[in-house]
Amino acid sequence: MSPATKELLKKVRMIVPPMLEKFHKGQLGRVAVIGGSENYTGAPYFSAMASARLGADLSHVICTPPAANVIKTYSPNLMVHPIMREISEVPASHEPASDLASPIIAMLSNLHAVVIGPGLGRDKLMQATVAAVIKAARERNVPLVLDADALWLIQSQPDLVHGYKECVLTPNVIEFGRLAKAVGIGEDELPNTGEAGCRKLAQALGGVLILRKGPVDWISDGEKAVVGEGEGGKKRSGGQGDTLTGSIGTLLGYRSLYHQKVWDVEGDLDRQETLMLAAWGGSAITRECSRLAFKKHGRSLQASDLTEEVPVAFETLIGEKEVSKL
Repeated sequence: MSPATKELLKKVRMIVPPMLEKFHKGQLGRVAVIGGSENYTGAPYFSAMASARLGADLSHVICTPPAANVIKTYSPNLMVHPIMREISEVPASHEPASDLASPIIAMLSNLHAVVIGPGLGRDKLMQATVAAVIKAARERNVPLVLDADALWLIQSQPDLVHGYKECVLTPNVIEFGRLAKAVGIGEDELPNTGEAGCRKLAQALGGVLILRKGPVDWISDGEKAVVGEGEGGKKRSGGQGDTLTGSIGTLLGYRSLYHQKVWDVEGDLDRQETLMLAAWGGSAITRECSRLAFKKHGRSLQASDLTEEVPVAFETLIGEKEVSKL
């Protein structure tokens, strides 16, 4: 492990709250995952379970009714809200995106972070609903993690997140290229798909934090950059990115508590640095999960295998604070 990685882990550890008797239910993280439709039930489950296994007290999934019925059978530990609708689930003359978004928006004040995209799909009504939620989250300064088909939305409406510095986008290489094109960056203008390219896209989006997934994960807000280069597994089964989004969601929740000083915090890290630490920490944990799961399962590895490794990865890389006192 490099000295730079050790230093970053030390800082991530600073934003993770200790386990104290005085904390009440929900105080150590309330995270919601918005996504999940008739054809996609695994992704929101994997994201929400990663969030829960990393320590969030309350982990919500906000999805469509068909998805909710399935996801509820996966685990009783998640709170599943059948609020979202695909356009086929409402009358043709009635597409109430604002009505559907309203109960979700009402939840925002009780959430530390929101993940949008896992299992969302590209349905017109689903996309319009989350667009309304993103706008409301910005108004309330709620941290966001956007992945998968939420990035499809941002490609067509980049102004939804432009300049919002409480937002993390987690594109893969293909999604990264599409986002760059959407903000007017041609392929010939991208220095590369590594650090320089990541910085350029973040700058074009007004300082939004970009985590570009790949052989290494480049993370930049347009000014600073870090790299997640921990060893991962060699199997690229679908769903591993959902462990990443859920992990970042919980770390963003911990970050909120750090800045609220709900315990005797160390140091005085600013919000820009802690946002990057949350993203980098999610990358480090996911890569370690992948490494551990691949060691056990090899080419048969599935996304669910990463879920089981989340607490092990946390203990290996970060661990509980030695002293937890009232």
